[in-house]
Amino acid sequence: MQPKTILLFVLPCLAIALLLSGFGLLPKSSPAPGVRAPAAGRYLYVAVPGIRNYLGYGGHGLLVFDVGNGHRFVKRIQTGGLRPDGKPLNVKGVAVSVPLNSLFISTVETLQRIDLTTEKVLWEKPYAGGADRMAISPDGNTMYLPSFEKSFWNVVDCRTGDVLQKIETGGRAHNTLYGPSGNHVYLGNLASPLLHVADAKTHAVTRKVGPFGGNVRPFTINAAETLAFVTVDSLLGFEVGDLTTGQKLARIPVEGWNAGPVRRHGNPSHGIALTPDETEIWLADGHNMRLHVFGAASPYPQRTTIPLQDMPGWITFSLDGRYAYPSSGEVIEVKTRKILLTLQDEFHNNVASEKMVEVHLAGHKAIRAGDQFGIGRK
Repeated sequence: MQPKTILLFVLPCLAIALLLSGFGLLPKSSPAPGVRAPAAGRYLYVAVPGIRNYLGYGGHGLLVFDVGNGHRFVKRIQTGGLRPDGKPLNVKGVAVSVPLNSLFISTVETLQRIDLTTEKVLWEKPYAGGADRMAISPDGNTMYLPSFEKSFWNVVDCRTGDVLQKIETGGRAHNTLYGPSGNHVYLGNLASPLLHVADAKTHAVTRKVGPFGGNVRPFTINAAETLAFVTVDSLLGFEVGDLTTGQKLARIPVEGWNAGPVRRHGNPSHGIALTPDETEIWLADGHNMRLHVFGAASPYPQRTTIPLQDMPGWITFSLDGRYAYPSSGEVIEVKTRKILLTLQDEFHNNVASEKMVEVHLAGHKAIRAGDQFGIGRK
């Protein structure tokens, strides 16, 4: 075969391979022997596909970005969460146990545990009823794992993945947040206007907050666990609940913007976060593709708005409160509201996900971790 003929054959094949790998459709090679987590630093771990099962937002796997080095892409870690035909399942949640040095990823069917040093999947287990956005206790040992919009939560041993207890709430289990005190777990039910509160010792629902003005969607809490900031069906805005008395305190609509149709989640505001210093509330606006910023003290004044490149469906913050991470992929400097960059993978494709968490490493092991929710840390 002549050299010219060889080039005419090889170049189109190479172009196709690069295109497919860019969308995460080709398998990634395993890390070389001895390759493991960085020795030290602050890293953002982004689980994909973290917007439904769309591979166009970063492909499949766990993407690692160096927070202290301009959020530079570091690596792609192979993960499970595959259907029998090899296609990825929707990622539903991500959480970290620092004592176990493990990161957990839930999909619509399974839960997997990944060692943060070796970056290997230790186990992956399916659960009857599926899995959704989970939460881990501050001591790193216990997980509340919601079924995939069924009527119950499973209480799971983080070390083994075994189910310890089942909590029936009725409705559609969904978002889950473990309180910083470790005493309570907050359960968001898609089919209820009440926020359920479980006792972390007895694993029984002991309190309900609300009713709110619609079914509970994404929510967050302050560090003292006295206030909940809740998005609800059909509201471009948020409501405030008293976690001590169980009463709804306020309803805060977004002023100056229309609540039109959205492409995902069926809700005008799907995503809310409290800055770590608890001075501001950042709220997603899916129709207008913006974040709205409010003061976090009554009467919750509306301060500004930030345009995004795509529809936001989730928001979290860096542990130090310097950066905001909407699920549309931007990295925003909180103080100036300036968009610094958009996360990109190894193929220079924009990355977007509703499932990301910050982890601090030392000696190739986790020493501190954030939360997929933007919770107060004051």
